[in-house]
Amino acid sequence: MKRGKRVIENKKLVDKTKKYSIDEAIDILKKTKKVKFDETVELSMLLGVDPKKSDQMVRGATTLPHGTGKKVRVLVFANGDKAKEAIEAGADYVGEDDLIEKISNGFLDFDLVISTPELMKKIGKLGKILGTRGLMPNPKVGTVTKDIGKVVNEAKRGRVQFKMDKNANLHTVVGKISFDKEKLKENIIHILTEIKRAKPQSAKGTYFKSVTLSTTMGVGVPLDTAEINSIK
Repeated sequence: MKRGKRVIENKKLVDKTKKYSIDEAIDILKKTKKVKFDETVELSMLLGVDPKKSDQMVRGATTLPHGTGKKVRVLVFANGDKAKEAIEAGADYVGEDDLIEKISNGFLDFDLVISTPELMKKIGKLGKILGTRGLMPNPKVGTVTKDIGKVVNEAKRGRVQFKMDKNANLHTVVGKISFDKEKLKENIIHILTEIKRAKPQSAKGTYFKSVTLSTTMGVGVPLDTAEINSIK
């Protein structure tokens, strides 16, 4: 089936005048014509906050109950016992000056960077490389830590980071289309709960203004924000 025809058929499954429950949205995505790879399922949302105010930034990290379905390549800046701890926890790359030089020369074959607090001054020189890709370790999302083993374990089990952009939009992964419905639903509710928990105290009014569930190559299904805003 050609891509154009597949997209047209998929769009027919969604009523543009309707907002769907999480259950209904998952059912629709499961019915869509698939591509040849296991598509990622994503949430995209517009939040009711003022992105121009520094105290209304929404960001955080959490471990999905059923993981992301993706193998995460973890790079850790650590030395001594902490380096050993990272290796034992399953980190893919562990080092210090050697990794700094390697990244400076173009190495970017990893998905997450974790660092001990002591090494942050050293890796500051990588800010332009890692920062522009959203990979710079940050204590606010738990990637600058002394508890290296725990964070590496969480990353391997399905830890995801979320961060609002300058227009108050936020995108996050919730799993793979091959996941069964209940696992996808539990992941979705979990991440929405965590994003709601991160709501700034100074933000007023409706928090989730619009939310869409989609797959990598599939159609977007608008969710019922009343249901989402009522999540405890």
